[in-house]
Amino acid sequence: MKLSQFKFPFRADLIAKEPAKYRDECKLMVLHKNSGKIENKLFKDIIDYAKEGDIFVLNDTKVFPARLRGNKEKTGAEIEVSLLRELNKEQRLWDVLVDPARKIRIGNKLYFGEDDSLVAEVIDNTTSRGRTLRFLYDGSSEDFKETLFSVGELPIPKEIREHQNDIDLERFNTIFAKNEGAVATPAAGLHFSRELFKRMEIKGIDYTFITSHVGLSHFAGVDVEDLSKHKMGSERMIISEESAEMINKAKERGNRVFAIGITVARALETPVTTTGRVKPFDGWTNKFIFPPYQFVVPDALVSNFHYPLSTMLMTQTAFGDFNKVIAAYKQAVQGKDAKNIYKFGIYGDAMLII
Repeated sequence: MKLSQFKFPFRADLIAKEPAKYRDECKLMVLHKNSGKIENKLFKDIIDYAKEGDIFVLNDTKVFPARLRGNKEKTGAEIEVSLLRELNKEQRLWDVLVDPARKIRIGNKLYFGEDDSLVAEVIDNTTSRGRTLRFLYDGSSEDFKETLFSVGELPIPKEIREHQNDIDLERFNTIFAKNEGAVATPAAGLHFSRELFKRMEIKGIDYTFITSHVGLSHFAGVDVEDLSKHKMGSERMIISEESAEMINKAKERGNRVFAIGITVARALETPVTTTGRVKPFDGWTNKFIFPPYQFVVPDALVSNFHYPLSTMLMTQTAFGDFNKVIAAYKQAVQGKDAKNIYKFGIYGDAMLII
């Protein structure tokens, strides 16, 4: 597959600037991947497509304040740092992105917070934008993390920040967010409400949680035409023994596994045995799924609508058939009327591929 194949008509006004009034009442496009049939529903209707014993696998990662605003030493130039992942807890080493990156060099000191309460030194240049920082802090690891998070801001996308003066931080995370470590919210999970979970329980639909810390690699541009040459960044993921057992038992019963989000689908496909069983896992994955690809674990995929040329769109097309998914996207942006036009992005509408 080539990068240029993942273009489709797109307009900026299709990006959702705020969440639906109620979590489970955004639009839901249902794509039947075998027939290509499309249905226009509300998200709360998703349980109509699951039966007793099916299992929803959700991502309980929690977004942390990963954006730091500061100044460069001597010049005082304003810079923005996005924390990607902690490399060494004792040495306070972090992989980061710096913007603007052009004039940031090894040895430069960067100052953050009121009265420059947090200082970091650039110790490595890894890519054109990437850097490794060593934070110069004498306190305990717990005190350092508290200071770091108090200085940081949630990495809310620019299009949302510019539109909303008062961000609803509760709506920016899922209601089941638990394990801090993501730099972007797992958008598909945002549509689940307490009422929807209750209706799932009444119908006998199981659910379990894994942790996959969403990184910026999902949102980074692909700069090669040949997708086989694209390298995804690594992300931390955890699948517990309990979750692996629940998923495997559902498969053994002949029930279906619903992957709620691209990160979940990617995580489930990482620690799979040759017999199709999910193994408990605590580590990193840089798996990049694009067509053609044969999924082993998920039987259904729930995901938001993603931007042209994005790796998340590529994974969607790998699951649901390239031509059918792209056709569904074209219908989503060119609906016959407003109620059949779908919104994109973190606060956007959802697609169920089944």
